[in-house]
Amino acid sequence: MKFRLPFIAILFSVYCLSQNIVSNVDAVVNTEMKERKIPGMQIAVVQNGKIVLNKSYGVANIQNNLPVKNTSVFPINSTTKVFTAVAVMQLLEQGKIGLSDSISKYLENLPSEWQKITVEQLMTHISGLPDILSVLDPATGSLGAMRTENAMWEKIKLSPLNFKTGEQSSYNQTNYYLLGKIIEKVSGDSFVNFVTQNQFNRVGMKNTQFGDSRTVIPNYSPTYRFRKNLDGRPLKEEMLFNDYYEFPDFTFPGAGLNCTSEDFANWIIALQNNKLFQKSSTLQTMWSPIKLNNGTATSWTRGWGIAKFREHHTAIGMSGGSRSVFLIYPDDNLAVVVLTNLAGSYPEDFIEEIAGCYNAEIIKADPLTYLRKNLKKIGFDKAIDFVKNEKKQNPKWSIQEDELNNWAYRMLAKNQLNEASEIFKLNVFLFPDSWNAYDSYGEILLKMNNKTKAIEMYKKSIQLNPSNENGKKVLLDISGA
Repeated sequence: MKFRLPFIAILFSVYCLSQNIVSNVDAVVNTEMKERKIPGMQIAVVQNGKIVLNKSYGVANIQNNLPVKNTSVFPINSTTKVFTAVAVMQLLEQGKIGLSDSISKYLENLPSEWQKITVEQLMTHISGLPDILSVLDPATGSLGAMRTENAMWEKIKLSPLNFKTGEQSSYNQTNYYLLGKIIEKVSGDSFVNFVTQNQFNRVGMKNTQFGDSRTVIPNYSPTYRFRKNLDGRPLKEEMLFNDYYEFPDFTFPGAGLNCTSEDFANWIIALQNNKLFQKSSTLQTMWSPIKLNNGTATSWTRGWGIAKFREHHTAIGMSGGSRSVFLIYPDDNLAVVVLTNLAGSYPEDFIEEIAGCYNAEIIKADPLTYLRKNLKKIGFDKAIDFVKNEKKQNPKWSIQEDELNNWAYRMLAKNQLNEASEIFKLNVFLFPDSWNAYDSYGEILLKMNNKTKAIEMYKKSIQLNPSNENGKKVLLDISGA
């Protein structure tokens, strides 16, 4: 018995630590669900190649008051794109696709200016292609009056490029529509079958399938959305509604996948254990950005929209529909999956706080999460002072302009005007040579009826970028008001 006591003590200590971590995760989740009014959530955490947490919170179906279970299935929207990227890389290993190949090698009857676009330019959204969403129904995503895929395709081909290929990055569903067509062409199988056979079945993802609001999906957790308007009329107050959306099957390579956090976690484990690829180098290639024409790295890696290449605690992942997100931390042998049933819940804002429950250093490694967590304590009006002090203590501390801008717009979408205003203001302070920072700050000042200050910001934006036509139009509208 004397020899067993130390071992039992160690087990008890490990158990207590695990319970403390779970309590900390619960605290983050419960706080965010309350603040963001998220009905239901499902999370999974992978550590050292094993699922260490798989937990459900809240209500999956409000109408019938059904709780979220570990078998509840959630839409993941654009997070689907990482599965498409893996399919492309599998075909690369088979020698059937070349990342630098022109897409005209695989697809016929493309407009002439599209033909030299490469496969990896589609994967990283630097093609400049017009977006098929521009010709689909903006409210539901359906084909609408066009009725057929062919009609949609013929119409989108008439549109010019939005910019010269490789000059800039612009998120675009056409890129993944074409990747789906290439996968089908070289594999000789449908996109859905190829992904199902080579990923879902290989991993054992029994609760994962493609579909949308029209599809009968077992254990489905429908998505909800808060709306301020309905049927073209403003509501007296914001209300929660069912969120109906269609993903025509030809758009599946870009969206339309539904799964559980457990299925997703098992997919991550398989991905990192080389069960989906033949060579470990394939994963590293997929997780590497390519270059724009000017030599700068793309914000996307090949198929993955979140790429935080930090000095420590690198994070790779993807978000979708403002309701789902996952991050893999290769250096920490850690991954986190967060699925919700509220469109506009933006779990990407707090996923790194969950990761921080397993490694506290991750929070400070991510400037946005670190800033957000501290401003919630001290007040958003202290944003500039906090950043000044942080940079004084750590000259290497920095945050990206786009990260701040996107975060501020997410808060604006939730009508958090004061908080969003302070972050737009911080962006102007940190990036005084950015025309877009001034343009964005001017936008929210105008929403807050501070016309004088808004005019000042728009004028500065146009001074920095004389081609800012939107800013000129806003100024003209203000002057005519």
